[in-house]
Amino acid sequence: MVKLESQRLYFRELESSDDENLFELDSDQEVHKYLDSAVTSIDQCRAAIKGIQNQYKLNGIGRMAVLIKETNEFIGWAGLKIENNINGNQTYYDIGYRFIKRYWGKGYATEATQFFINYGFNILKIEKICAYTDKDNLASRKVLEKSGLKFIEMFKDDDNNEEAWYEIDNPHS
Repeated sequence: MVKLESQRLYFRELESSDDENLFELDSDQEVHKYLDSAVTSIDQCRAAIKGIQNQYKLNGIGRMAVLIKETNEFIGWAGLKIENNINGNQTYYDIGYRFIKRYWGKGYATEATQFFINYGFNILKIEKICAYTDKDNLASRKVLEKSGLKFIEMFKDDDNNEEAWYEIDNPHS
């Protein structure tokens, strides 16, 4: 199993035993304010974990569990994944994160995002990393900008929501 770490956090592949933690995260309506509906059953989280584990097998990457080094607490997920057909981009590397509400405002999202940008560019040799978030999700937009991603444009997603599109190019390529 792959285990990666930043200053305060470590990252590992999501495991089936993460189902209750993922349910705590994804059943919170406030966490899902700018996303699809919150989950209503732990079985939805189990299916999500299986889907992410399949991404590890197919693509060699996927969102990863984020844990605090000092306490080993699961606080959410972050990482890179391959996305398709969003905002005119056929296939691209997407960076994302989601944290349990009590861990918001502590810099964890920025730390994880910066870690995975560096990992993507220096280890995976990715040329460009993209991200998008709801135009009104100012906290997420701040994380992306603080991590070096540049706002490119607004676009409408498949549900006609206005989204902010961000990109960062690998400075080494």
